[in-house]
Amino acid sequence: MSDDKSRRDQVRNRNKKTLASANPQEAPSREDNKPGLATRRTAHRLMGAIIDKRTSLDALTDDQNGNPHYLALEARDRALLRAILMVALRHRVELDLLIDSYVDKALPAGATALRNVLHVAFAQILFLDIPDHSAVDLAVESANRDPRLKRFASLINALTRRAVRHKDAALKLIKKSTPRSSTRFSDRLIEVYGPDKAARIEAAHRLEAPIDFTVKVAGEIEYWASELGADILPTGSLRIGALETDIQALSGYQQGAWWVQDTAASLPVKLFGELDGKLALDLCAAPGGKTAQLLAMGASVTALDMSANRLRRLAENLERLRLGAQCKLAATSLFDFEPDQQFDAVLLDAPCSSTGTVRRHPDIPWTKTWHDIEKLADLQSRMLDNAAHFVAPGGQLVFSNCSLDPLEGEEVVRRFLADQDGFKLRPVDPAQVPGCEDRISSEGFIRTTPADLTFKSPHLSGLDGFFAAIFERIN
Repeated sequence: MSDDKSRRDQVRNRNKKTLASANPQEAPSREDNKPGLATRRTAHRLMGAIIDKRTSLDALTDDQNGNPHYLALEARDRALLRAILMVALRHRVELDLLIDSYVDKALPAGATALRNVLHVAFAQILFLDIPDHSAVDLAVESANRDPRLKRFASLINALTRRAVRHKDAALKLIKKSTPRSSTRFSDRLIEVYGPDKAARIEAAHRLEAPIDFTVKVAGEIEYWASELGADILPTGSLRIGALETDIQALSGYQQGAWWVQDTAASLPVKLFGELDGKLALDLCAAPGGKTAQLLAMGASVTALDMSANRLRRLAENLERLRLGAQCKLAATSLFDFEPDQQFDAVLLDAPCSSTGTVRRHPDIPWTKTWHDIEKLADLQSRMLDNAAHFVAPGGQLVFSNCSLDPLEGEEVVRRFLADQDGFKLRPVDPAQVPGCEDRISSEGFIRTTPADLTFKSPHLSGLDGFFAAIFERIN
């Protein structure tokens, strides 16, 4: 356990150094006083941190510990910056192809700062409701303020103006192109899912994800569907299109009637079946959607998370939902946890590469590597082996994560079954995952992808990529 703790400390320290290098502590320049300029210059900086340093967008735009240039922006400008970066990252490959088609001579090798300015400008021109002249002017002005880019200001002006003049043709070109993310990510999808399914997954990644809700009281699903103007999914979740409105302003939020949770993320807990009166353990609990599910299903829950801050947010969420009374919280890892009892239901929703959530986190194809996936798969195996000790005889253990890669799912489970003789796999019951019955594998696992759960409207289709398996302790 001490070796694991040392390793985790090393990872935390390395992450802090990475974020610090992407977050220079100098005060934002007072020269960025032209309306909108500071937002665009910050977008360029953050794009560079994502692509060059593989720093996550969430870390850079955290409202408490994010990049100082981001924190210096007003709330409205922060929202605009995130919208620009989300679109630019979703379409990065297509934007590169478009830029290259506009130039007679290839851009200088390694000119990532130049490409970042162009990507930010093109994203606004082609996909966002921002005046074209503003996108062009601010891109040129930003280049003029940067010694590295000043010599490219006229080129940026010419290319962005061409994008404005030929906007319809550019959008047609992008629509016709085969959706691809970073080469390593796209190649791995093709290797695992084949070219057709991989293309459908990547097409889904280009769309902003809808919003799903889990209703606390099952008997109130139809009522809240009506109140929210939502569709009821076969899985039992509610779904609405992407919102510009604050979630907290929606009906039912203050009453704690529901919580936001992608329908795929709601599936693992459903595999337990009846939980009323049982003892449950959630080993990686924050942000708390699955913890809330366990509680709403009648379990007494112990919820673990290594981060005290994340655990505080979880507690706040449970308080809003009026579910905190039957939940014990522990700021620790499962490697250090020493309970005085075993549990009827143990959930390990393990940390992973999160490649199943690219619709919501389009930076992932650019920040995660194969080495990351291998390390996370090894960690998941060790966590699953340790989680087995907490399961009471006859109890159930669910392993899940939001990765699309079988190295983090199927392979982890197969290794566990080969090493553990006290557990047997219980094939997923189709009745527990309505609407996703066809996502149960011949081995009895369930795996979803963003290309699944399709409806007439692409913007209301799909779900996160998730893997889950359930085991029963037999001795």
